[in-house]
Amino acid sequence: MKKNTEDVLIVTGVLGFVGYHLSTNLLNQGYQIIGIDNINDYYDVFLKFKRLSNLEKYENFTFIRLDISEQAKLYRIFDFHKPDIVINLAAQAGVRYSIENPRAYIDSNIQGFHNILEACRKYPVKHLLYASSSSVYGNQQKTPFSTTDNVDNPISLYAATKKSNELMAHTYSHLYNIPTTGLRFFTVYGPYGRPDMAYYSFTEKIIKGEPIKIFNNGDLYRDFTYIDDIVTGIVNMIDSPPKKEEATPPYKIYNIGNNKPVKLMDFIVALENAIGIKAKKEYLPMQPGDVYQTYADVDDLMKDFDFKPSTSIEEGLQKFVDWYMEYYGIQVCEKTQEVLSVIT
Repeated sequence: MKKNTEDVLIVTGVLGFVGYHLSTNLLNQGYQIIGIDNINDYYDVFLKFKRLSNLEKYENFTFIRLDISEQAKLYRIFDFHKPDIVINLAAQAGVRYSIENPRAYIDSNIQGFHNILEACRKYPVKHLLYASSSSVYGNQQKTPFSTTDNVDNPISLYAATKKSNELMAHTYSHLYNIPTTGLRFFTVYGPYGRPDMAYYSFTEKIIKGEPIKIFNNGDLYRDFTYIDDIVTGIVNMIDSPPKKEEATPPYKIYNIGNNKPVKLMDFIVALENAIGIKAKKEYLPMQPGDVYQTYADVDDLMKDFDFKPSTSIEEGLQKFVDWYMEYYGIQVCEKTQEVLSVIT
């Protein structure tokens, strides 16, 4: 489908991992992007400012520092910029952190998302896309995970908030005819990623010679999805809002995952090979809120957009490690596995 690059897009969470890469892609296509982010300190804000500095090189990018829980200010942005498309990626991320600080998830993922829905109702848009998560599937035994599966049994507050987002979006699609598309991401990784994610923290610890913590003794499976595949999936959907059909509201949910779960230990071997250093390992039991496996059914993605993620874990991790080494100024001697420069 031909892209309508004259559309004005609001991207919330623009300095987040997915928001940054998606916005870079869209800016390169010529879209006008209004980027919103509160720059919270859940992880290294310097990384977020680095992403911002890269985005601000584009003349078609405008940044506004704002927490989407601030409704009145959000309304003013919608009123002034009159967006055609909204992509809501702002959220408090992290499964384990939702056990430590649940309030942050209610403020951002529930109240903040409600404000986005209300803004889209008050200032009608062509399409609202929003981030959900594979976490909504919980510890489901049936695989692969399909968007038609029952997801009424979340095992973390983070997952519960994402399921709530889908229900809220369905309600607004039904009541106000707002076209909404929910995106269930599956373990996204890649350059400029989140330092709290395993692949990122494992890389840092391996380079520093510190042991990595391997939960459930390594018996875990994840449908690791490279960031470029996530971005392609979203870009394909932007100009294809769901349509209202009789009693069915303009509402749709897609999985965006690699459709190929990788065992945690195989993932670690691929990361060791990419870095050139063997990891020291500490085996631990399963953590509260974690799920045993994730596995995306992407039939709808194939049917509607003729696309499915395809980047292998080996290729994706090598791209991440190459970026990491350059970003932090690290070199590793192939023969001795010695780190020639270290993180400061």
